[in-house]
Amino acid sequence: MWELSVHYLWWILALLLIAGEVLLPGYFLLWIGLAAAAMGAVLWVVPSLGLLAQAVLFAVLALAACVLYARLLRPRLERREPGSERLNRRGEQMIGQRYELVEPIVNGRGKARVGDGQWLVSGPDLPLGTTVEVLAVDGTTLKVRAAT
Repeated sequence: MWELSVHYLWWILALLLIAGEVLLPGYFLLWIGLAAAAMGAVLWVVPSLGLLAQAVLFAVLALAACVLYARLLRPRLERREPGSERLNRRGEQMIGQRYELVEPIVNGRGKARVGDGQWLVSGPDLPLGTTVEVLAVDGTTLKVRAAT
């Protein structure tokens, strides 16, 4: 009967963990699998490493791989384009913009021309034609003040 070297067992474990990552995506098993593959490489070079030393080294490699992913790689993968946090929130994109009132603000309510449409606005009473600046958005209502 044939005997399997210990480093092959670590490589098999690495393949199983990486295959588990394919079934349960989340990056966690991938990095532990890479640590197991590194353990296989270490045992290939140093085959006399004891079982306790293998367990401790694997724990250190797995922790290091996960920390490196969380600190270095993940922030680069999650990098977003400037302004993309408001991509599908049109009202929030208008904060700081200036528009002209097409209906005066009376009792705190009026309308402003935005592009080819009109938006409800709320703020202090202002006459028709006043230029207003958007301060915030509440649903589909723009909170405005007179532009200075």
